[in-house]
Amino acid sequence: MRFTIERQDNIAIFTLKRPNLDADISPQLKAELLILCQPELEALVFDLSFVEYVDSTGLGALLLANRQLKDQETPIILVGVKDLVMKMLTISQLDGIFEYADTVEDAIKSIRNGN
Repeated sequence: MRFTIERQDNIAIFTLKRPNLDADISPQLKAELLILCQPELEALVFDLSFVEYVDSTGLGALLLANRQLKDQETPIILVGVKDLVMKMLTISQLDGIFEYADTVEDAIKSIRNGN
């Protein structure tokens, strides 16, 4: 399995189960995100704990989610971001458009507390 999607009320938790967020998974990920990113979504949590590497197509998938949810001001929280993935986000100047948390539980707590 490449990823799982769990719902907690109107929060979607998208967990990638592969070490690479790249061209091999990005088309399927984008298709799922188009379905998932609806106006009633309160927040999207991306659990990237398993992800060691991201390429431009993977970043494109994250940007697609951002574009879909930006008008509703729905937060996207990236969880468990490893150093190399954060470096790619920073180099691409995308690090500032997402929120971050160490764990899924921390992300949900932050959403519930309105932070």
